[in-house]
Amino acid sequence: MAGQIRGIRPVGDRAVLVELDSLAQVLSLQAQLQEHPLDGQLDVIAAAETVLVSAVSPAAARDFVARLRRLDVGTVTAADATLVIIDTVYDGEDLARVAELTGLGADGVIASHSEQTWTAAFGGFAPGFAYLAGETTSLTVPRRATPRSAVPAGSVALADTYSAVYPRASPGGWQLIGRTTAPMWDLGREQPALVQPGNRVRFRPVRELVLAAGGLASDLAAARVIDGAEPPADGVIVRSPGLQTTVQDLGREGHAALGVAGSGALDRGALRRANRLAGNPVDAAGLENALGGLALEAVADQVLAVTGARVPLAIDGPTGARAVPTETPFALLAGETLTLGPPVAGVRSYLAFRGGLDVLPVLGSRSTDTLSGIGPQPLGSGTRLRVLPAPPSSVVGAPGIESEPPAELTELRFVPGPRSDWFDPETIERFAGATWTVTARSNRIGLRLDGEPLERSRPGELPSEGTVTGAIQLPSSGRPVLFLADHPVTGGYPVIGVVLPADLDLAAQLPTGARIRFTPAPGADPLPPDHNRQVTPCRKS
Repeated sequence: MAGQIRGIRPVGDRAVLVELDSLAQVLSLQAQLQEHPLDGQLDVIAAAETVLVSAVSPAAARDFVARLRRLDVGTVTAADATLVIIDTVYDGEDLARVAELTGLGADGVIASHSEQTWTAAFGGFAPGFAYLAGETTSLTVPRRATPRSAVPAGSVALADTYSAVYPRASPGGWQLIGRTTAPMWDLGREQPALVQPGNRVRFRPVRELVLAAGGLASDLAAARVIDGAEPPADGVIVRSPGLQTTVQDLGREGHAALGVAGSGALDRGALRRANRLAGNPVDAAGLENALGGLALEAVADQVLAVTGARVPLAIDGPTGARAVPTETPFALLAGETLTLGPPVAGVRSYLAFRGGLDVLPVLGSRSTDTLSGIGPQPLGSGTRLRVLPAPPSSVVGAPGIESEPPAELTELRFVPGPRSDWFDPETIERFAGATWTVTARSNRIGLRLDGEPLERSRPGELPSEGTVTGAIQLPSSGRPVLFLADHPVTGGYPVIGVVLPADLDLAAQLPTGARIRFTPAPGADPLPPDHNRQVTPCRKS
């Protein structure tokens, strides 16, 4: 029946993937869940043929199934059909190629693209990136065989049956046919995304563009991080940032529909411990440092705590040098400099300052998102950070016990699926029994792993669908990528399993060369058995 959900698949233990038969059903379910959220609903991510619904707990995810199946996705819902006009200069690098692929010629491509009305179907891999569905299939073209390492902000592009505008400079494999100065994402607006799901979009051909007030790249970083100004009277100055140091709290969950990942500390337990030791709420903003090398000079007396990776801590100052331990609060006096050495074990250290960092929240969080650029920029030499005054009632915590260093072989528990049916049983068994090695290309977006490649049991590519932190994607190379906090909110590679949230802190501390084994988590499937039997194979578009 037209109003029935085709299938529901588990995505880890805190989300479900709802499979539908049409984009109209996708938009209907998305609108219903936005207007009437399920108890415990955290995020809703619409895609080409699916809607991913994430939950605050495994119990909430289990309850979603029966309630979702009672919804009529054939119901026509009131969508926001606002018409958005985007002025476009059609001079893209791939215009000639698209003209050849479609047989329309350059003028025909421009006419076809600008004379039809596009509908915003769902969000993409970056804030403000919207997949636009057209009225015809005349402009259906494949992605580029080799993606560009950098697509300019404002590029108007085509891929598959969709069109889109890149809101900021980023890697991408779509065919570029034009450009615009329309600000697709602006945190200064009440609704940051220019184009919302359900909106209608028309591209208006123009000969030249006028830059809108504020420009294309509106300031995504909203932080009291001061460069070239008077030093703060109450904070610290970064003398050396090390390989990478970012501001992090516990993240900005609940905005995936805008293309915004949860971000936040990769080792959430370590940040919570650091804040407890410094006398802060567990979600106060601190620093996440990768592989040491960070040096901070105190402008005023501070109380700090450092947790996470095992690193030597040295303080230099007017009265001499001294060493301080991790996992315990200590004083850093005005004029003294704290230096983090290279880790003895682990990768990421977390620094909490009594009172917390004075950083303006962006969409409810002070975290740096390295993929989208939202939040404070990664710190550099000379960056000045303010520290909030600590409430009189705040009390530093008792010293803790250092966490155990990563084992020679780290086992990460996972829930199979949602796309394990893209692999035969022998391949899945080999995946779980294999040893995978963390490569140097890993970062806050994900751990890229090396090992014997896995083969899919079906050809083609998966239409883009929502993803979660902990998802284990299998790209065409056959080597897994484990998504971490800054991952894109949608992806087009099959996910063979999802690591339990409780094990992601372990993954955050794995260095290059560390060895991983994925172990199926017994009893972690959020779907009751009777609903699992209703799951049907993925329908290819």
